[in-house]
Parts: sequence; structure tokens; C-alpha cells
Amino acid sequence: MTDAGFLSEALAFLLAAVVFAPLFQRLKASPILGFLVGGVVIGPHALGLVSETETTRHLAELGVVFLLFAIGLELSWERLYVMRRSVFGLGLAQVGLTSLLIGTVAYMAGLGAEASVVVGGALALSSTAVVLQLLSERGELGTRFGRTCFAVLLFQDLAVVPMLTLVPALAGDAQTLGPMLGTAALKALAAFAVILVAGRLVLRPIYRVIAAGRSAEVLSAVTLLVLLGSSWLTQMAGLSAALGGFLAGLMLAETEYRHQIAADIQPFRGVLMGLFFMTVGMSIDLGIVAESLWLVLGLTAALIALKAVVLGALCRIAGLGTGDAVRCGLTLSQGGEFAFLVFILAVSSRVVAPAVADVLMVVVALTMAVTPLLAAAGGWAGRRLSGAGAERAQDIDGETKALDGHVIVAGYGRVGRAVCQMLEGQGVPYAALDMEPDRVARARAAGLPVFYGDAGRPDVLMGAGVARARAAVLTMDTPSASIRAAEGLRARFPGIPIFARVHDDQHRARLEAMGVSALVHETAGLSQELGGSVLAALVKGASEAE
Repeated sequence: MTDAGFLSEALAFLLAAVVFAPLFQRLKASPILGFLVGGVVIGPHALGLVSETETTRHLAELGVVFLLFAIGLELSWERLYVMRRSVFGLGLAQVGLTSLLIGTVAYMAGLGAEASVVVGGALALSSTAVVLQLLSERGELGTRFGRTCFAVLLFQDLAVVPMLTLVPALAGDAQTLGPMLGTAALKALAAFAVILVAGRLVLRPIYRVIAAGRSAEVLSAVTLLVLLGSSWLTQMAGLSAALGGFLAGLMLAETEYRHQIAADIQPFRGVLMGLFFMTVGMSIDLGIVAESLWLVLGLTAALIALKAVVLGALCRIAGLGTGDAVRCGLTLSQGGEFAFLVFILAVSSRVVAPAVADVLMVVVALTMAVTPLLAAAGGWAGRRLSGAGAERAQDIDGETKALDGHVIVAGYGRVGRAVCQMLEGQGVPYAALDMEPDRVARARAAGLPVFYGDAGRPDVLMGAGVARARAAVLTMDTPSASIRAAEGLRARFPGIPIFARVHDDQHRARLEAMGVSALVHETAGLSQELGGSVLAALVKGASEAE
């Protein structure tokens, strides 16, 4: 390819990215769909602006390595332990049963055994990117429904790693499949052990030295070296590079540098993931899809129905209410971004025919596109089945029902912890809410009344006993979170005094307009001033009552 040809294709990629990704965001859809459509438009089956897809595909696959690295970086052992029942119970059941049913249908439809296994596994996955974005926007990650969805998605992300190892093995002789899978598993375990041991013995000291030098560039370079080095090692062992990325993330998840590392790789991950999804779009043959339009629409409806029914039934068996079970089933009934990767790998390994993969990738994209509608339908059905306001944080309610005249502290970060310590020191009971699972797990292990929940939701506040509380303290790290919590409190519980941490003048003005009792601006003595204001108000209130 000439330099001019390379630049023209690079410009085509960038132009499609800046046009279609923002457009789909404005339409309240995932930018992933924008990248897919952009790839289709500039690809060889449409405008033909980019003709050589193999050159860019190797670079685009690095985006998957970065994505799995980011997933591993978020999976601390502590988080997995706290959510172990939902992740390895419900999540395993969902992936296993859905894969079995879809694989059986595919085999009965005429696909080979190997192709049916791949199709079943790939379509069992849901979209982590789309669903978590929806849950976050609606403030539902702290509800039991949100936690259940997150646990299932977490297991699906973990299941991608063995799935990527299985696909190339299926391309071999059926008689040698068992030994090949056994060998692959042993190699994966060996790579896992070597990388984790090396990480604990070598990486912490290296990062400590680099961090002491305060060079952000060198720290980013070390992270890239660890990530790409781990991927190269697993690839040399005959495994996928994505597995190496996942293990590298898991290795660094236990270090004190993981938050900085996550911030450093975010630009690389975003750009490369966008490139990956655009190459997926470029590989879709619209002619084949047009010939199979009714098949595509039928498969889309069938996939949504099957996944919704299976997960909904499993959620009911796991103890969720009917409303939450229906919501989980519909919210996770779409296909996921990792299905594209599995199908591309299956086509290159000659396990799945290109025509079959083209149709199924369009099906996955369509299910992702209608996810907001499915989530809205699930919310409506859940409310109808459970009754308005029936959803409550029962686990919190069970532990706080004995509290009376306590203080609710929303946010258990640095400031929230200091406020809670001051309250405890004065013998004032409290219940704290936070959205960070690791932080909550550590507090719970210490026997503290800290619960995972979104203070912006009335059901969570009711579970924390807000009707019996003396005051509420908002110490969240973001203005939007504290404003949403203040709005919820003022709308449902207008008489409760609210004390808030203020981030800036605009934030102060918004809270003052809602009649928040006391506002403490970000200062060096923020924790002491906020805690002191709460205690002074409580003492004054008690003396007036006497």
C-alpha cells in the first residue's frame, strides 16, 4: 500500500468514527453500533473507501486485548469473593444453559457440531458495554436488579477467556479435541501461574520505582510493556493474546496503581476498540444479509425471547422477585460485543462459514440496537408485576430496622469515612451507603454498617431507614450524584435535614435552591467541618426537644 493509500484509509476510518459514533450517542444508542455502521459504510461491501481489511485487523485486535486487560484490572479477588454466589452460580447457569439450548437449535438447523458449540457460546453472551451504560445512567447499579445484571455480565466476561481458547481447538481433528483442550487448559494454568507470580515479585517494586520518579510517560510505557509482553507470552504458548491481556490486568488489579493504570490505558482502549468494531462492520456482506432479511429478523426475535425466558426463570429460581427477574431477562437478552470477536476467530479458524457469521453478526448488532427499548419494557413489566414501590433494598432493611434517630451517610470515601468516625465517636448511630463494592466489602469485613446502594433511589433510602433518620449527609465525589440524592430526599422526605459536601459554586447554588440545611465547600478541613456541622445540629435539635 502506498503512503497516500494508507493516509486515505486512515482518514476514512477517522471520518467514519467522528460522524457515526456521536450520531448514535445522540440517538441514545451505544457508540459501538455507530462504529459498526461506520465500518459497513466505508467497507468493501458498500462505498469501498477501505479495501484492505487484513492490514488494519491485526491492529484492531489489540483493542480486544486492551478491553480484556481493563476487565482483569477491575476483577480484584475481593470483589469476586463478595459476589461469588451470583457470579459463579447464576452467571454460570445462564451461560451454560443458554449455550446448550442455542447450540442444540443450531445443530438441528444443520450446522456442524463444532460450529454449533461456537454459535451457542457466542450468542449466550450479552453486551457489557451497553447494559452497564444503561444501568449507570438510570442509577440502578445499586439495586438488587442492577447487582444481579452486573454479576451475570461479570461471569460472561470471564467466560470469554476459555471461549477464545476453545475456538481454535475446535478447528482440529475431532479425535484429538479432548487432548488439545486438556493441553490448552494446562498451558493456560501455567501462563496464569507464571504471570501472577512474576507480577507479585517483580511488578510492584518496578512500579514503585517508576512512580517515585513522577514520570507519567514512563509509567504508561511500563504498563504497555506489561500488557503486550503478557499477550506475547500467551500467544507463544499457543493461546490467545487476549488471554494474556486479561491475566496482565488481573495481575495488576491487586496493586495500589490500578486506578492510575486504568486511566492511562483508556485512550488506547477507546481508539483500538473503535477500530475493532469498524473492521467487524467492514467484514459484513450486506448482499448476504439482504438475501436473508426475514431470517435475520426472525433470528433476532428468537434470540431475544430465548435469552429473556432462560435468564428470567433462573433469576426466579435464585430468589429474585418476579418483577426483577423479568427485568433482568429482558435487559440482558441482547447479544454482546464479544460475539463479534468469537465469530471472526471462528471464521479464520474455518469452524463457522463466513455466510453464517455475517448473518449472526447482524443479528447481534440488531439486538444491541433495541436494548434501550427492551430495558424500558422490562422496567414497565417489572413495575406491573411487583407493584409500584415494591422493589426495596431488603438486605439493608433487615440490618437497619432496629436503628432509630440515626444518620444516613451517602458516600463512604475519604470524607464519608471521616464523618462516620466522628459520629461513632460521639455515640451517634449511622448507616452509610456507597457504590464501590471493594470499599463496601472492606467496611463490612470490619463490622461497620456500610451497605452497597445508590442513595439517589428512594427504595434504597427506605431500606436504610430514612423515615426514622435524624439527618442525611451527602459526601459523594461527583456533584451529579449528590444533586440526584438531594432531589430524591427532598421529594420523598422533605422534613429531613441534609448536610452536603459542595464541589463548586454551581453545585452550591443547585443545593441551596433545594433547601439543603448546611453546605460545606471543598477545603483542607472538609471532613472535620462537615462532621462538626452535623454533630452541632444534632446536639441543638436534642436540646430544643428537651
